[in-house]
Amino acid sequence: MSTPYPFTAIVGMDDLRLGLLLNAVSPAIGGVLVRGEKGTAKSTAVRALAALLPRVAVVPGCRFACDPAAPDPGCPDGPHAAADAAHRPTRMVELPVGASEDRLVGALDIERALSEGVKAFEPGLLAEAHRGVLYVDEVNLLHDHLVDLLLDAAAMGASYVEREGVSVRHASRFLLVGTMNPEEGELRPQLLDRFGLTVEVAASRETDERVEVVRRRLAHDDDPAAFTARWMEQERALREAIAAARELLPKVVLGDTALRQIAATCAAFEVDGMRADIVMARTATALAAWAGRSDVRAEDVRQAALLALPHRRRRNPFDAPGLDEDKLDETLEQHRGDDDPDPDGPDGGGRPPQDGDGGPEGPEGPQDGVTSEEQAPADGTTSQPPEPPEPPEPVESPAPDGSEAPDGPRQEGDGPQQEPGGTGGGRPGDGQPAAAGEPFRTRNLSVPGLGEGSAGRRSRARTAHGRTTGSRRPRGSLTRLHLAATVQAAAPHQHGRGRSGPGLVVRRDDLRESVREGRESNLVLFVVDASGSMAARQRMGAVKGAVLSLLLDAYQRRDKVGLVTFRGSDAELVLPPTSSVDAAAARMESLPTGGRTPLAGGLLRAREVLRIERMRDPSRRPLLVAVTDGRATGGPEPLERARRAARLLAAEGTASVVVDCESGHVRLGLAGVLARELGGLAVTLEELRADTMSALVKDVTKGAA
Repeated sequence: MSTPYPFTAIVGMDDLRLGLLLNAVSPAIGGVLVRGEKGTAKSTAVRALAALLPRVAVVPGCRFACDPAAPDPGCPDGPHAAADAAHRPTRMVELPVGASEDRLVGALDIERALSEGVKAFEPGLLAEAHRGVLYVDEVNLLHDHLVDLLLDAAAMGASYVEREGVSVRHASRFLLVGTMNPEEGELRPQLLDRFGLTVEVAASRETDERVEVVRRRLAHDDDPAAFTARWMEQERALREAIAAARELLPKVVLGDTALRQIAATCAAFEVDGMRADIVMARTATALAAWAGRSDVRAEDVRQAALLALPHRRRRNPFDAPGLDEDKLDETLEQHRGDDDPDPDGPDGGGRPPQDGDGGPEGPEGPQDGVTSEEQAPADGTTSQPPEPPEPPEPVESPAPDGSEAPDGPRQEGDGPQQEPGGTGGGRPGDGQPAAAGEPFRTRNLSVPGLGEGSAGRRSRARTAHGRTTGSRRPRGSLTRLHLAATVQAAAPHQHGRGRSGPGLVVRRDDLRESVREGRESNLVLFVVDASGSMAARQRMGAVKGAVLSLLLDAYQRRDKVGLVTFRGSDAELVLPPTSSVDAAAARMESLPTGGRTPLAGGLLRAREVLRIERMRDPSRRPLLVAVTDGRATGGPEPLERARRAARLLAAEGTASVVVDCESGHVRLGLAGVLARELGGLAVTLEELRADTMSALVKDVTKGAA
């Protein structure tokens, strides 16, 4: 077993350390979600915390880690008679991203069911994590239904299993820690709310601090035992501080003033529901206990708000995380009681002591904080700001009758494109980005047929999870036994197998696995026309609003998204396929417009992106969403070239939807022609905004069949 990195040796990361320690003091807080870029010591800190927690007493032989002093009366291994307690270290159980539902909650013991004819329960990871730490790395990549089960168990303190004729309830109280990299996709707001606290971490930009991180990590890797021994005293002191805070916690008084401040803060930031108030109250109480006090003060409430509210106030993935601290201070000041001490006075002040601070409960290490070599990307690179928009290109002029100019190159000297009656300055067509309109609710778009891609919420698929629709012979190793179908297959052969008494002789040929149907996520590739013809009537604001709406829909359905734009003389892959839809939203906001309309180039570039993605992930099906008015200019026979490109995509079976952005009294209907060539459906912006779920999905299925 490898030696864990000492918690007190981690450099920096004050919020991360504090969030973990508060949950160690009061597990009722509900866990902590750690958000941060890759290589920022998230996993190192969690593993280090588990080593700090005290040993637990368990009933010998109990698979559910019952406490001998108060055994669970409903324990499946019970009832437990009085016996000497066995002591073992606190467990840290890791939930892999690819874990199955059976592995998480437990399932019927198939071997005993078939060989002995009894309904025996095989515990899962939720039972193993009871009275310990359950760690989920990359929790944002975990299947939604597993996250639901996980958080329900964390909230109720028990796991309920009702499946395959098994009905089991067992205690499951654990410290839940999830880590995630926001670049790989966000958690849904409903799931974010189930985590008690959240902290944002980032690698330090201070040279001295980074040097210390590397120095300590190298020393640990060279001789883990010797490095850990150097920090043994600090680790012991911190372990004692956690135990002292746990003992003090029931004696902490949460006064009316603090309660009013908590309620006022949650109301001021318009947080949904009451979970935030409860979590803030528990966190403020734990903060007071960690500081060695028996009363909750305003500074405790303030720190609790900074940890418990940022992830709850996000309404959609495009909202920036964090709190307005000036607004927070103003709210607390308005509801400060007369008996509340001044936080800046001699009795108040700041956050509770932490390890390395030299406070009454914290150990004094050479340098407080947390991290490992994970704190910086291995290649030393950092995120780069988006490139500035390229210089404006000439665009088509509107026709005198108010309609858009026909296809064809624009002549020099025509002047800048303007709206009728406009000034021509700052228009979308002059290369400056147009502001996006408000997102709206969109209709459901779906890929036809039955896929086998990653679990999601968009298209029908055969998945490992979902409702059982039938059975089949196993393809390779058996993963999901269909018990009824297996018994039915074996029953007719019992006489021939010499079975005359009770029981059942089952052979490998009799085994059947469940066929389940659920929903999959898709790759939604947006192909957006950013040319001058799109900007002529200031339509890019509405177009961007529509794309943002579709991005929000993709986020809710767990899709990957990509973004191809075309303008001027070429098409550009603005955003390679990713699970981070907020990155796509940011690219859309800064998207410049203007120039000619290389529609064929945009479609061909999309085809190349999809070809590469099929090689990387063959099971993920694509949905092409072309946002254009269907016009094409530049080069010989631009419309015919665009139609040939569309037919290539249709021949490869790519499901497509064309969002028709044409407006005005005179319409050419070119987007509809493009949709027919793609074998997909044309939808206008107005139809896309419809709140009702009409027969659009059926139409998409028909058009792409």
